[in-house]
Amino acid sequence: QVQLVESGGGLVQAGGSLRLSCAASGSIFSINVISWYRQAPGNQRELVATITKRGSTNYADSVKGRFTISRDNANAKTMVYLQMNSLKPEDTAVYYCNAVFGLVDSWGQGTQVTVSS
Repeated sequence: QVQLVESGGGLVQAGGSLRLSCAASGSIFSINVISWYRQAPGNQRELVATITKRGSTNYADSVKGRFTISRDNANAKTMVYLQMNSLKPEDTAVYYCNAVFGLVDSWGQGTQVTVSS
């Protein structure tokens, strides 16, 4: 089992920056891919960024050049970060961390990001 806890959300003005953190614990050795998703009110959850065990990254077109996903392994936890720059009001959503291990995945509880215009 893998447990995920997100943090770092908040209210920011357009053009500002935030860094989200996802702390993964448990069977972290089994994690293949960790991703950030987001869901705005009335919208489906969408993939924002992904990082693999080997460090390969992938981004949604809407965030390329503005968001950066990174991963740090230390002690018994894996930390995954989402650095978000040049934020836009359309980036407002609840951001979720997702870890895929084997044939199953795990979700965090989400963290709210609100970008004011």
